[in-house]
Amino acid sequence: MEKEMMELSSDHHMTKMEEDHHHQLSSSLSPMAVPRIMTRSKGGLITMPFIIANESLEKVASYGLLPNMTFYLMKDYRMGVTAAQNLLFYWSSATNFLPLVGAFIADSYLGRFLVIGFGSIFSFLGAVLLWLTAMIPKARPPPCNLSGQACKSATPAQYTLLVSSFMLMSIGAGGVRPCSLAFGANQFDKPDNPNNKRVLETFFNWYYASAMISVLIAMTGIVYLQDHMGWKVGFGVPAIIMFFSGLLFFLASPLYIKQKASKNLFSRLLQVIVVAYKNRKVAYPSENSGYHHNKGSEFSVPTNKLRFLNKACIIKCPEDVKQDGVAVDPWNLCTIEQVEDLKSLIRVMPLWSTGIMISINLSQSSFPLLQANSMNRHITKSIEIPAGSFGMFTIIALTIWLVLYDRAILPLASKIRGNPVRLGTKERMGIGIFFSCMAMLISGIIEHIRRGKAIEQGLLNNPEGVVAMSAMWLVPQHCLNGIAEAFNAIGQTEFYYSELPKSMSSIAAAMFGLGMAVANLLASVILSNVDNLTKGEGKESWVSSNINRGRYENYYWLLAIMTGFNLLYFMVCSWAYGPCAENMSKKMVEGDGDLPQENVSRP
Repeated sequence: MEKEMMELSSDHHMTKMEEDHHHQLSSSLSPMAVPRIMTRSKGGLITMPFIIANESLEKVASYGLLPNMTFYLMKDYRMGVTAAQNLLFYWSSATNFLPLVGAFIADSYLGRFLVIGFGSIFSFLGAVLLWLTAMIPKARPPPCNLSGQACKSATPAQYTLLVSSFMLMSIGAGGVRPCSLAFGANQFDKPDNPNNKRVLETFFNWYYASAMISVLIAMTGIVYLQDHMGWKVGFGVPAIIMFFSGLLFFLASPLYIKQKASKNLFSRLLQVIVVAYKNRKVAYPSENSGYHHNKGSEFSVPTNKLRFLNKACIIKCPEDVKQDGVAVDPWNLCTIEQVEDLKSLIRVMPLWSTGIMISINLSQSSFPLLQANSMNRHITKSIEIPAGSFGMFTIIALTIWLVLYDRAILPLASKIRGNPVRLGTKERMGIGIFFSCMAMLISGIIEHIRRGKAIEQGLLNNPEGVVAMSAMWLVPQHCLNGIAEAFNAIGQTEFYYSELPKSMSSIAAAMFGLGMAVANLLASVILSNVDNLTKGEGKESWVSSNINRGRYENYYWLLAIMTGFNLLYFMVCSWAYGPCAENMSKKMVEGDGDLPQENVSRP
């Protein structure tokens, strides 16, 4: 949910992504290859429904499985809440990391069409395997014996079957999600078409709208089926949806423009590290002409920041460069451009690390689910919100805030000040961390009140009992999480796009997903340590499977404290980074005179 919803930004943000993507597409193909591939008989609007349907249906199926998965693991696989949440952390980490692998394979070897196709097949197989765990009684532990004997845990074979289904779906997501948007844009990238930009914008709008609708359907419709019709239907419907997702994509195969794979940027960055190490004992040239750069490049000398990397582009002997100016062996000599690209990436890494904590907070899915399940979820006597559907309030708050921020707050502020007002990317990232801290703080307060009422009602040993407290009290923490995501996630994405060179737009797009993958792993470490350190002889763990005996509020407050320290760490990293590229460009355009303070990222 987090990765897809952060893409729902303003038209300005989509235009920036579009421009960067244009550059990436044009740079990935040789000038002679474009007119050969871009034929009038392929691509165009006719392919848009198939591409959007492929990813939208994949989202409905995969996101619909996650909200209630904690219940399935705890009730049918006899897992405690810590073990269940850790397994979901690992699943989410794989799902967020594998798109980087998928993008690498698509760009370097197979091309986007094949990677999306294989991803759709793997997603379907994973969904079918998960459905079989619900259909086949021996695929999961037997029901508990009512005679008082201990419940049996899952056998290694049963556990392997379950984990295999998760891994197949993660591999599938790694193929579909990083390539779908770029593959769709390939179908409309026709420079000779005067309406090309408008058509691309239409595609992006439909793509983002379908992403939001898909997640909402998943968190309401699929969750409703699981609650009211059981796991067999609740897992069977996503498997059917996965099948149609792949089928629709392959049906339009003759209509697609299928670009061939090209060189990947990751290998170019790795070359810099390898060559710099090989040349570590080489002396720096005394003249500026001793560095290798592309013809017509704006760089003739590398910058002095991270100077040790400059040794990767030192020309040791003239024979290392061909007559056309290209290095004989790229693993022996790099260009200044390659070196500066790697420096840009290293420079943003400290600020990238500040986004990990907010992703840890947003990944806490099991505890809000158990809270909602123990509270009164009725809106009316006949209408009850499923416990797994409360996450939709995060999406709704995110969407509403984006619309208000872009269409009402910024125009009003600009009108009042008489100058265009816009928060810089670093400011938005910091505000998002603050709201995330507030979300964890309020989550702890609400849980403290809920637990107190549960004890008053005599539900201390009955985690299934319903507390006389409306579950709508959980809405504020979900809304704060949505606002935090709107500020930080989108601010991060725009920060990477603006600070990294255009040639690195694919890496800029992958940075956020990588942060979430790391966050999921660290969240598992934090949860396991909290569980181990807070339980003992006569003591119940803070994160006990019995929500009324545990102290979930302490866990939330621990995350709030960690987020507070992360905010201080962010401020230090922001100061050390200095002005952003967007502000430097404004200074160059407007001169050294009065600069609108709203556009200045304060270091």
